[in-house]
This record gives sequence, structure tokens and C-alpha cells, in this order.
Amino acid sequence: MTIYNAPIRDMQFLYHELLNADRLTEIPAYKSFSPDIIDAILNEANKFAKEILLPLNISGDKEGSTLKNGVVNTPDGFKEAYKKFCDGGWTSLAGEQKFGGQGAPASLYFLIQEMIVASNMAFGMFSGLTEGAYNAIRLHGSEEQKQTFLPKFIEGTWSGTMCLTEPQCGTDLGLIKTTAYPEGPEKYKIEGTKIFISCGEHDLTENIVHLVLARLPNAPTGIKGISLFVVPKFLDFTASKNKKRNLVSCGSIENKMGIKASPTCVMNFDQAVGWLVGEPHKGMRAMFTMMNAARLGVGIQGLGLAEVSYQNALKYAQDRVQGRSLSDTKIIKGDADPIIVHPDVRKNLLTMKAMSEGIRALSMWVAFNLDKAEKSLDVEEQKTADDLVQLLTPIIKAFATDQGFLMTNLGLQVYGGHGYIQEHGMEQFVRDARITQLYEGTNGIQAMDLVGRKMATHYGRYLRSFFHPLYQFVQDHRDNKDMQQFIIGLTKSFGRLQQATAYIAQKGMNNPEEAAAAATDYLNLFGYVAVAFMWARTVKIAIEKNQTDDSGFYTGKLQTAQFYYERILPETGSLLAKIMAGANSTVDIKESTFRSSYAA
Repeated sequence: MTIYNAPIRDMQFLYHELLNADRLTEIPAYKSFSPDIIDAILNEANKFAKEILLPLNISGDKEGSTLKNGVVNTPDGFKEAYKKFCDGGWTSLAGEQKFGGQGAPASLYFLIQEMIVASNMAFGMFSGLTEGAYNAIRLHGSEEQKQTFLPKFIEGTWSGTMCLTEPQCGTDLGLIKTTAYPEGPEKYKIEGTKIFISCGEHDLTENIVHLVLARLPNAPTGIKGISLFVVPKFLDFTASKNKKRNLVSCGSIENKMGIKASPTCVMNFDQAVGWLVGEPHKGMRAMFTMMNAARLGVGIQGLGLAEVSYQNALKYAQDRVQGRSLSDTKIIKGDADPIIVHPDVRKNLLTMKAMSEGIRALSMWVAFNLDKAEKSLDVEEQKTADDLVQLLTPIIKAFATDQGFLMTNLGLQVYGGHGYIQEHGMEQFVRDARITQLYEGTNGIQAMDLVGRKMATHYGRYLRSFFHPLYQFVQDHRDNKDMQQFIIGLTKSFGRLQQATAYIAQKGMNNPEEAAAAATDYLNLFGYVAVAFMWARTVKIAIEKNQTDDSGFYTGKLQTAQFYYERILPETGSLLAKIMAGANSTVDIKESTFRSSYAA
């Protein structure tokens, strides 16, 4: 049986101390979310995650969702848990108050999402996809569509999906073939097939609302001819049990590597009734609204799985006795010591701890700026905050999920052979984490977005939203003797990032393949530096408060930061070397070379 306890103290530190997110109460939309309210919600969410969701994680994985006669049944216990989830107000937490929501800041909602994912990622998929549909309609739908769908999403009685991918196209959405035939004012008949639709069919909600990308007849080719449509499972929006079923159905569910309790569906639209969302041929704008929200959510999935894997690996390392300490005997009785005494095990655990806490801090910084971008009354503050969110979204999605997968593997490694079998649940974390690097745009696509769009936008304005505060932090603390190790390390790694940025910008202007070949290494370099910045800010506070703290919390922060700077941050040196090596060894190789080792 796996364990999980939300890292409440770390979450409180980030919210109240590192980011001082309590300042959000100065924004009218968030004035009711006082520190006491924030802490109470965190504790209640932790209780729900531990007591309701965690016990269903392994059983849900073993049972999986099943399809029979077009009906998808979720694993035992999921329906009851989902009802408690709705009754507890968790589906309404981040929704706007005018549609029945509680209006919580993203800074809080991100932390709740992490708890849900860490305790049961597959369960979190059902409500997580609804968020994308909610945002698309909220920002691009008509007033009638908002009043029809958004309150139901917030109640949790209806769920939403994102229907983008088709058999012949995933990343290249310009190849979409699904067609929408006009039937009246803004009403259409949708014809086509979508694949990889998370929670496309299930038995948890009264209705499922599909957001579908399709092409109007005679629409322009490519992405400029794509429109967005809302297609509900049931056309009767009342509570009647005999509701009229729309002509949309689940043809099959995928046999997957992980998140097996969450059905990934092939959805067939056979002249299904749908309504246009926004303007014709402007579907990509709404699609990116869904995708950006989803990408941040996927980054949190990587973080949540890294955290739960760390907690279980730590407990196992403290309990499992194997071998003796190389320096001396750590325990008085018995023939062996707990494996936590061994340097390699400690290195694995500290890597997991340093990356999880660092990425949580980075994610929270993005969430805090997302709150300001959406609700601040200061227009200039809104713009600056949005710039940072836009820049760091691909990094949160890709870096957090790449690291999440690595951390779950380290957790399994701590268990040794016991981690490889199902009994302990560690291999499930690895399987579940793997999808996060693939969906909502593979991590290679995120890297291309960073170097191809975000670097060049507004002549580097997005980059300045990160570079300037980091530079200012270094200047402000370069004479602080207690922080010298961290300021020096941050300065060096930041210099590497600046050098890589200039190189890619210069080379990419003449040869786009230079930028493409360096993209993933550049994103990872950026990620390590961004996390280092968060650790440096953490160190500043920890130094100030450590002298009067008896809990060991701030001492732990200082020691973990030291490990990150000494044992993880040096990765930036090798990443810069790979970037500066250029693209020739990657792009100039003949295709025949890939097959040269094999007989004809």
C-alpha cells in the first residue's frame, strides 16, 4: 500500500513566505482568500486525497475502465469518490463566482491539483480535462453558451473534453478532416473521428461536453480553416433520465501503459449536433486557450507523481535494512543498516527532494503571475505577469514532466527489485508519469515553442520577464556573504543560459534547423536555471529565519539547496556544450546511416 501526505508545510512556505501570495487579497476578486482560509483548504484537500483518492489508486489501475455496448464503466469506488469530490466543492473551487464557483486563485488551485494527482492521477483526469473546456467557453463562447455550460462544469454534474487529435494528425492540426456542416444559425452537424480523447465517455457525470476542432465546408486549408464546436453527449439539458442522445459515441478505449482507470477513447461523430464557439475559422485561438491551461496542469502532474514517489521511497529507505554503513555502524542492533545510510540511496532521495521542491516553487511562481495576469487592476502588472506565464508555460509542461518521469524512476530504484513488482505501487507511478511527456504537445514540441515562438515574440520581451528579475536578484544579493555560494552558482548558470540564448537567436535566423536541434537542450538548461533561481530565493528567506526556528524546516531548505547547486545545477555546463556544438552532427547525417548496421 502506498502512502501520501501532502507537503503542507512546504506549500504554506511557498504561498505565505516565498511568494507572499497573501497579497492577492488586495485584488478584489481574491479578497476573501485570507491566510487562514488558504491553510484550511489545504488541510481539507490533503484529507480528501489521503482518505478518498489514494485507496482507489492501485485498485483503479488494476481494474481499469471498461467499455461494453458503447458504455464506459469506471472502476469500483470512482463514482462514489466523484460524488464526494463534487459535494466537497472541489469542482467549483477555481470557477468564477458569477457561474457558481468559489473564485479561488490559481496559486491555491495548483496546490490542490498536485494533491489530487499525487494521490490518484487517473481520477484527476476527469475533472482536469473539464477545466480546458470551461476556459475555452468562458473566453470564446457566446453568453448563452456560458450560461448553459459553465455552471454545470462548476457543479461537476457535467464534464468536458478536448477533441483535437485524429488518426492522421496529432501535432499538425492543419491536417484535420472532421467536418462541420451548417444546419442553421451557428448550428452544425459534425462528422469525423477523434482519437486519444481522455475521459471521452464515462459514467461519472450526467452529461459530457466535447470541444471539437472541425473544418467548415470550403474552409481555407491548414490551421487557418479550423473552427471550434461544442458537442454535448446529450441534447436534453434537463435532469430527465430519458434524455435525447446526440450522435456521438465511443468506438473503443485504448489499452494503455498507465492511467488505466482513466478511459482514453476513440470518439465517433456521426452527424452529431454541435454549435460554433467563437468565430468561423478561429478555432486555433480557442484551442490554445485549452492547451495552455492543460499544459500547466500536465506540469503539475509530473510534480505530483515525483512527490508521491519521493515519499514512498523515503519511507522504504528508512525501513529497509541491507548492508552496513561504509563509515561505521549506524544502528546498535541487527545485522544490517537501513539503506538510507548508503550514499547512492541518499543521492537519489536528495535529487527527488530538490527537484520536487524546486519545481513546486517554480510552478507556484507561474501560478501567482497567472493570478495577477487575469485579475490585477493594474494594466502594466497584468502585461508583465502574462509575459512570464507565456514564457514559462512550455518549461513547466516539459521540464516538470521530464523530471517527474526521472524522479519516479529514481523512486523505483530505491526500492530495488521490490519496486519492479506491482505490490508496492512504484512501477505504477513510472507508468503513469510517462504519458505526461507525450500529451498536450510532446515535450519536443514544447521546446520548439520556446525557441521558435517565445524567444522571438515582441523582440524578446517574454525573455526579459524572466531575465530581468533574476539579474536584479543577483545584483541585490551579490555582497551577502551568507549567500555567496548560491549567487556565484546562479550567476554562472545564468551566464550559460544567456550565452545559449544569443547563440540560438543568431544561428536560428539563418538556419531554423540550428534552433530546432538545440531546442530540447535549451529548454532543459532554462529549466535548471529557473529552479536554481527559486532555490536562491528560498535560501534568502531560510537564512533569515533559520536562527529562530527549532523545527528544522529552514535548515532542511538550506541543505537541500546546497545539494541542488553542487550536484544538479552543473548539468547546465554539459547542456551548453551540446548547444554550442551546433546542429551539423544531427541534421547533416545521411538517412542511410540510420540503417547502415543492418543487413539489406
